[in-house]
Amino acid sequence: MSDETEHLSKTLVFTLSVIIDSDAEKRQRIALAYQEAERLVAMIPLDSGNARPRINACVKRFDHYKAAGDVASGGWILKAIQERVEERNLPGWSTLREVIDQATRLLPLAIPTLH
Repeated sequence: MSDETEHLSKTLVFTLSVIIDSDAEKRQRIALAYQEAERLVAMIPLDSGNARPRINACVKRFDHYKAAGDVASGGWILKAIQERVEERNLPGWSTLREVIDQATRLLPLAIPTLH
């Protein structure tokens, strides 16, 4: 296992534990952030097949929410990891993708509210 795969695995396990330990309101918050991350990455083109610009955008938002102590950070880091794994060039990427799929299934379908 590469160092990067190990680091992503540990981060993914931590993120999964945050989702599992969250109440319905916090899971909704994580789901909304994840959906926002999906919309953001859809607007950022791959760089010659490299998802780095998408990953960096998600990590930047993750850092912002994490610094604020906001559980929404979980949705952003989950999407960042997913983008990296989808490059399919990490040792064990398919196993990581299975865990990501399990994590996303724990998130409720978020319905945006108008403010």
